[in-house]
Parts: sequence; C-alpha cells; structure tokens
Amino acid sequence: MTDATTPRHVAIIMDGNGRWAKKRHLPRAMGHREGGEAVRRTVRACEKLGVECLTLYAFSSENWKRDEEEISDLMNLMRRFIEANLDDMVEQQVKLRIIGDYKAFQPDIVERLEHALDKTSGGQRTLAVALNYGSQQEIARAAAKAAAAGEVSVESIAANLDTADLPPLDLLIRTSGEVRLSNFLLWQSAYAEMIFTDVLWPDFDEGHLRAALEEFARRERRYGGR
Repeated sequence: MTDATTPRHVAIIMDGNGRWAKKRHLPRAMGHREGGEAVRRTVRACEKLGVECLTLYAFSSENWKRDEEEISDLMNLMRRFIEANLDDMVEQQVKLRIIGDYKAFQPDIVERLEHALDKTSGGQRTLAVALNYGSQQEIARAAAKAAAAGEVSVESIAANLDTADLPPLDLLIRTSGEVRLSNFLLWQSAYAEMIFTDVLWPDFDEGHLRAALEEFARRERRYGGR
C-alpha cells in the first residue's frame, strides 16, 4: 500500500481496554493485556502497510491518578511487553523511541527501557511510545528551552519538542468512540488528519488500520490553504 498517499507518521490514542474487559466481565488487567496484543498486531501492520513511524499513547502524566492496583498492572504489563517483544523488534528493524519522562518509573523499568532503546537503535522504522507524557507540559518545556536559547518562535519551539526528530504527524487515530485529544500531541496535531473510531483498542487490528489509511488517502490536506 506504500505510495504518496500513505502517512509517514501515525499516532494512536489506545482507548477502551477497561470497557473491553467490563463487557466481558473480566478484570481490567485482562483488558490491558489484550491491549498489548493489539500493539503487537498494529506494529506488524504498520510494517506491512508502509507506515514509517507509529506513536502510541501508552501512559499519560494524568494516569498516575488511577488506583494503585491498576497502575501496578500497567507497570507489570510494560515489563512483560519489553521482555516478550524486544528480540522481535530488533529482527523487524523497529527502533524504539520514548517521549515523556519515563525516568519517573521504577528503576527496573527505566533500566529495561534504556536497554531496549540501545538494542533497537539501528532500526529503520520507529515505534515511539508516550510514557508519563503530557503535551501541555511538553510544549511548556520546549518554550522554556527556546527562551533560554534566546528565540521563541514556532520553529524554535518545534525544535525542542520530544518529537523533534520524528516525521511530522500525518494521522491521529483514537479508539473507543471518545472524541478528544486528552493532552496528546497537541502541537503536532495542528494539521494532522484525525479519525475517531468506536472500536475498542483490544479489538483493533490490521483491517481497522487499513481502513483508517484508506480514509486518510481520500482526504485533501490543505494546511490552511484553499
């Protein structure tokens, strides 16, 4: 499917794990676990469909407000995901990037993440994961860095964002029927196309991604022009 209409950079707000589990009378942890499977499917689908960079909203700076048990489940899922998928990422030439302050996590998770960052550094495609990330905080940090360097402009702020080395965002997808950005990639989404789907994240698969890319290809991007 790779052609001029294929987005280089797709971002996904992975929403609906809890509702997926509730519909099946399962614990929320099972929803998060199935959400991890959806991540694996989507990374593989991006390679197949020619998407160069995928950014996933995995843990926001506001998620610390959730109850301790759910946070613990999410941390354990992160540990298992890295262990289970690191070799595959290396084999598939996927380069891991983290946006957000991941160093706020427990030391063993930080160590695992940094090992994964190092081991995948030669990858040709990018999987960017937003961890302890909030877009308003990111913009404030970038503006402060630009001011300290003596110039505050659109260009200088953009150059100091967590995503400065990633391709411009083309398409943002949110699952589960919610229609908001939830403090995710606010600056980067200025001219991105957006698709909101009722599909719960654990059910998201290659077919849903393909449909989103086909919808993207049908749209005319004007960037403020006529």
